[in-house]
Amino acid sequence: MGSYMFMVLPASILFLIFHTIPALMGIFYSFTDWNGLRPTYKIIGFSNYLNVFKDIDILNAYLFTFKFAIVTTIIVNIISLCIALALNSNVKFKNFFKGLYFMPYILSMLIVAYIFNYFFANFWIDIMGYLGIEKWMVNPLGNEKGSWLAIVFVTVWQSAAFNTVLYLAGLQTIPEDLYEASALDGANKWKEFWGITFPMIAPFFTINMVLSLKGFLQVFDQVLALTGGGPFGVTRSIALLIYKDGFSGNEFAFQSANAVIYFVVIVAISFIQLRYLQKREMNL
Repeated sequence: MGSYMFMVLPASILFLIFHTIPALMGIFYSFTDWNGLRPTYKIIGFSNYLNVFKDIDILNAYLFTFKFAIVTTIIVNIISLCIALALNSNVKFKNFFKGLYFMPYILSMLIVAYIFNYFFANFWIDIMGYLGIEKWMVNPLGNEKGSWLAIVFVTVWQSAAFNTVLYLAGLQTIPEDLYEASALDGANKWKEFWGITFPMIAPFFTINMVLSLKGFLQVFDQVLALTGGGPFGVTRSIALLIYKDGFSGNEFAFQSANAVIYFVVIVAISFIQLRYLQKREMNL
């Protein structure tokens, strides 16, 4: 017992110091008027929490974040499931393609975002000109309507690999006997997918959907590196808003309240999503 405690205690202490205590301090400061710099502060109760819902910048950030998270979650799971189905079939160089598709996930999102930032700024216009699409001959990151789609594209490119691995793991748990029996019954590939494949990988679909939506609701790195929240704040996510206004905008306590609210929102959405999808698994 003592040896196990010796192994667990250091990690627990570090987690307490760098995670739990700062989180509790953030919750405490959310009930104050501290701006992050002043040596003194006073308790103001729930004023910060009430004012969060009156701030138009925060409401716009919520709108962008949810729009981005929902669209990206759907696209990532569709693409990763298609890739997993292809890699699970009898294709040549299967292991090579597995490594190739997983490579983007190895890279840091910041690195990926900076690479695509350079691509959009220097090569995108030339490519669109070569294809003869003149109306797209602008940097999408500077376009108010198209900038969020560029962020979705980069995020999908980097994130699909992880979901693909989980779907592959699920596909490999399906017994071949089921497919052989369905082939004898004359079922086509489409019926096989909806009658065998999808119900059998339903738990993997559930965990992918929950993890994807939760992760994309916390979008930060790609927005920071690609647009910095611009143009004109249309791609400013909640996490970026909390970071920028909390640490450099003299709104530490106010953004701490925003962070607490957003934490509760993410937990609630993940719980509802998990309960709904698990109940759906039982009906498949």
